[in-house]
Amino acid sequence: MTHITENSGSLPLCFEDYMKSALALAGEAAAAGEVPVGCVICDENGAIIGEGRNRREEIPDACAHAEIEAIRNACAYRGSWDLSGCTMFVTLEPCCMCAGAIINSRISRLVYGAKESYSGACGSVINLFEENFGHKPKIYGGVLAKESAKLLSEFFNKLRDKKR
Repeated sequence: MTHITENSGSLPLCFEDYMKSALALAGEAAAAGEVPVGCVICDENGAIIGEGRNRREEIPDACAHAEIEAIRNACAYRGSWDLSGCTMFVTLEPCCMCAGAIINSRISRLVYGAKESYSGACGSVINLFEENFGHKPKIYGGVLAKESAKLLSEFFNKLRDKKR
């Protein structure tokens, strides 16, 4: 069974350091007019081997989510689709597409910030990691959730203001 833990302050401090890197990428996405989601993947030694940010509008590509870009970078770095032992840090709870990519790439741990009540696939709408797939990463939610949610709120408030 998948282990899901809300951040209780007992997680390693480095989790927050990696999430801060993901937040910086989310900020880049917002500056480019994209929904502010950022993602980094580190290997077993703690080295960042993949990073990504949303680029759906920029490319345009419905699959250009931060997690997909980071997985592609990490796979290219490793020269393999298998990211066993790696940890993904993403500012927003992954959607079904990204959760599927996490499963298929064998990422060992997922750490995310804010919950996504509209399309979250780690428990908000559905938890794909509790389904009968052959791989089940450990999941840690709520790491720097307030900072992640603030970036998203500010972005969508600016969009609403522009439409008025």
